[in-house]
Amino acid sequence: MKDNPTRLVILGSTGSVGRQTLDVVRNFRGEFEVLGLCAGNNTQLLQTQIDEFRPRFYHAVNNGTVCNGAQLAEPSEIASLPEADLVVGATAGCAGMMPALAALQAGKPLALANKEPIVMAGELLFQAARKHGGEIRPVDSEPSAIWQCIRGEPSAVRKLFITASGGAFRDRSWDSLAAVTPEEALKHPTWQMGPKITIDSATLMNKAFEVIEARWLFDIPFENIEAVIHRQSIVHSMVEFEDGSVKAQLGAPDMRLPIQYAMFYPKRKANPDLPRYDPVRGGPLTFEAMDPTRYPCYELAIEYGSRGGDWPAALAGADEAAVSLFLEGKIGFTDLPNVVAGTLNAHRPVPQPDVEDVIETAAWAQAHTLGLAKSSRRR
Repeated sequence: MKDNPTRLVILGSTGSVGRQTLDVVRNFRGEFEVLGLCAGNNTQLLQTQIDEFRPRFYHAVNNGTVCNGAQLAEPSEIASLPEADLVVGATAGCAGMMPALAALQAGKPLALANKEPIVMAGELLFQAARKHGGEIRPVDSEPSAIWQCIRGEPSAVRKLFITASGGAFRDRSWDSLAAVTPEEALKHPTWQMGPKITIDSATLMNKAFEVIEARWLFDIPFENIEAVIHRQSIVHSMVEFEDGSVKAQLGAPDMRLPIQYAMFYPKRKANPDLPRYDPVRGGPLTFEAMDPTRYPCYELAIEYGSRGGDWPAALAGADEAAVSLFLEGKIGFTDLPNVVAGTLNAHRPVPQPDVEDVIETAAWAQAHTLGLAKSSRRR
């Protein structure tokens, strides 16, 4: 037990990553003090978390929570608390942008699971981190794998291989997916995740976001990053160095592994509740080239994400709205790339956006995408 536990803020505590972060906290009683919890509309679960962990601060979109001694505050305020030692950014979607920036501007280590902030404004986030002494610790399994592979390496990185399971429909052609339901798309073959990221995994939009994320996290050109299909989700990513050597990080598909790595960095801790990978019992590991005809969202996202400016913010906002429309049954699965493209085609870019521009662009893209769907239903 530590004399001075790490004071922890969790943004998105009721989501998949937030819940698993609290699982890690339970495994290391005395190592962490939960200082603040921020959640969306799941007031009932947030109430349970507040009762168990007794944070000093909380936030809920639907403020029906009994505070149990906790003080209500805004997410950005909680993310930048002077007494916070580590902020876990697990808020879904574009809403995670401002709290992530606030944490970095306050000089905090940010264990970031949410891809959208870096997709929207990677350059601005890293500028804030450098200026104020903050740091970004990737929590998602693929960038965490790359981070672990390059740690301590003096050699230059030549190429990144980011692995993808292929999602719920990896063995089906794109044309066969017009009638699939949200329930079918949410059946991920290897991971248990929230609904938005699961749909993005089915389209591989999520993988494109990881490529954009890796470009900023590791200062690697887009052309040196390749996504490959790896069905077993055991190799979480690979790094090729200038001499041709390739390092890979392997582990069971359990998000608590990268979460815990970021929470204890630079140390590693034994956790009896985490699964162990057995290479003999685990069976063969396979890799396949990604078939772009199966994943039009991936190609679309790479095209616009690599343009820079506020294009990636428009991409993130449009995708978030399109996924919500699909989950609500208002558009079909194969409508997703066309709906996102419709918004991107209407966007008028800001060449050198500041934070306010990025936020406004994402909000515009969300509203425009929702408007496109309404217009199509009226016709």
